[in-house]
Amino acid sequence: MQNRAGYYSKLDNVDEPGTEALVRRLRLRFDGFILNPRLSYYIQLSFSRNDQDLVTESVPQTIRDAMVYYTFNENLYMGFGQSKLPGNRQRVVSSGNLQMPDRSIANNTFTLDRDMGFFLYGNIPLGEKQFLKTKFALSSGEGRGQLQGNTGLSYTGRVEWLPLGKFQNSGDYSEGDLEFEKKPRLAMGVAYNFNNRTTQSGGQIGFELPAPVDLQTFIADATFKYSGWSLSAEYFNRKTSGISEANVNQLIFQRIPQGQGLNVQGSRMIGRKQELVIRYATITPPQTFKAYQLQRRTKALGYNYYLYKHRVKLQAYLGLDDRLHPETVPALPFQFKNRFHGMIQMELGI
Repeated sequence: MQNRAGYYSKLDNVDEPGTEALVRRLRLRFDGFILNPRLSYYIQLSFSRNDQDLVTESVPQTIRDAMVYYTFNENLYMGFGQSKLPGNRQRVVSSGNLQMPDRSIANNTFTLDRDMGFFLYGNIPLGEKQFLKTKFALSSGEGRGQLQGNTGLSYTGRVEWLPLGKFQNSGDYSEGDLEFEKKPRLAMGVAYNFNNRTTQSGGQIGFELPAPVDLQTFIADATFKYSGWSLSAEYFNRKTSGISEANVNQLIFQRIPQGQGLNVQGSRMIGRKQELVIRYATITPPQTFKAYQLQRRTKALGYNYYLYKHRVKLQAYLGLDDRLHPETVPALPFQFKNRFHGMIQMELGI
């Protein structure tokens, strides 16, 4: 459960100042095995409005994860069902293990999110310390809870390299160095997704398109931890193709999120209970699309008080959200406008 209260300042003549008070996330999670430990399952359900995609959809999406796994050995297993695609690291990190109340604007724009399909995971030891992790997915390409038939499929691959050995307690997929790594730890990853003939602007997420398009997304990320210090970074690059000549000039296709995204976060633990976090994130559309899409950036400062690591914590956030209006809004000046955003959030987890 994540309960939140916050305040937004005024931004231009479009968004008025206001407050927010909401249950950001409320989830139930189940996992176990069937017949023997090799055949396992994982189920996650969501119940808050923001967590069910009701902001952009008319039908609540209660099911977040519904997976069946089969483990061949300690280094190879496969899954079938609905789950997170092996895309950028911050998206795969559980929302309960985040340093800030929400993921970055780059993640929200270019992430692959969840999908229904087949998944394959493998770990390859390289010598005494190094590890190579491989992840592949063949999925529907339309995201969670979609009913329509698919004219194309989504193909995702990810490779990770841990040159300095494993993190304590899977810390490469938990933000911040709460474990106080005794030796430097580094994880680097690259991912690629080709979503063939998707009908949503972001592939698995986004607004509905009147005709299918192809999306290609490249992702590179890294995380470093040592003695309470943590540094992570993500880079996105997305391109669109397959738009017919009859549709290319329609405004809805020109607003498909494309271009580059960047997110950089750094943190320092203050003792075992407190943490300071900084973030800088940007979204830059291609030059040919800057007349139709917002160029955005965020500068943020966070503070966490951990009562029981990530499971029970209090979070505070101060952010300055900037955006450059596209040329299609002539009534507004063509310059960055700032919006202040502050919030506190309490999390109770398992």
